[in-house]
Amino acid sequence: MAKAPNSVIGVDLGRYSLKSVLLQKKGPNRFVLTHYATHPYSETTDTVETLTKNLKALLKEMGGSAKACAIGVSSPKSIIRIIEQPETPVQILREALRLNGMVLLNQDCKEFVLDCDRIPTNEQSTETGALGHKRYLVGGLPRVEVNLVGTAVEQSGNDVTALQIAPICAFNAFEFAYEDVFNNQAFFLVDIGHTSSTVMVGVKRELVLVRTIEFGGKALVEALTGLSGEGREAVLAALEQEDEVMVEYTRVAVNALIREIQNSIGFLEHRHEETITKVFVSGGPAKSQTLLKVMAEELRLPCESWSAVARCESALPAQRAASLAQDSLDLNVACGAAAELLKAS
Repeated sequence: MAKAPNSVIGVDLGRYSLKSVLLQKKGPNRFVLTHYATHPYSETTDTVETLTKNLKALLKEMGGSAKACAIGVSSPKSIIRIIEQPETPVQILREALRLNGMVLLNQDCKEFVLDCDRIPTNEQSTETGALGHKRYLVGGLPRVEVNLVGTAVEQSGNDVTALQIAPICAFNAFEFAYEDVFNNQAFFLVDIGHTSSTVMVGVKRELVLVRTIEFGGKALVEALTGLSGEGREAVLAALEQEDEVMVEYTRVAVNALIREIQNSIGFLEHRHEETITKVFVSGGPAKSQTLLKVMAEELRLPCESWSAVARCESALPAQRAASLAQDSLDLNVACGAAAELLKAS
């Protein structure tokens, strides 16, 4: 059996930026962040050449090295579902999903690389499938994207040790950062991406709901510029200053997102004897205190941003350590990808 790594590079392949971390495990419960980098880009990374070029730039900026490399991929074509099936070995279910996607997922999956795993239930779980069926988490990416990522990572000088969909990495990052909450409470995660947001709801380790909402940071800024008549930079500055008019515009702009979050909270509280007491928000827009304030007022629940790297000790050079506070909210997917491998060591 291969030895589990104690040093891992985690990479977040976002649609408009790349992020990476280098984590080391120093003991049973001690993790150290030694390097990190963020790398925005304006060109599409849908070819091996452009993705390789940007990956090389990211890893050069980050510095450091490790044999293990875990990748989290954000893709509008990804599949992430919770399904109920009779208890089935995952190897058999994976093949059944690929061949019978229209039946099991209402989607043709023959050109996808799929993986699945049984969702563990907690002792107090009230989530029971029909006729004793079990619940499985299914994730998938188009085969062409998997091949592109694998080739680009190899050409950048690394090998893909693990490949996951970004929302699953974020879920793992929350377990890494808030183990007590993850194990003992109901929790509600909202990851606001560039063009869409992902909602994940868990109860005492058990994932009970995952949804994609067609609202992201791009739609928020476009709504605010449309309502205010101001340009992007002026809108962002007004948000930073908590301008009263911009606060009200933000309230209008996030109405659809708030409604979907409320529906998801209602689903949880209807199906489980649990109550959500706080909403954990990640993604670039979570840096805005104005946005968090508006969400909290509309949901009547505390809304706070969170960072998985806060769980780690820092061994960053002084210059990088100074910028970590600003960048930390962008690193959850990369951190979650790396942490999942380190947990096994």
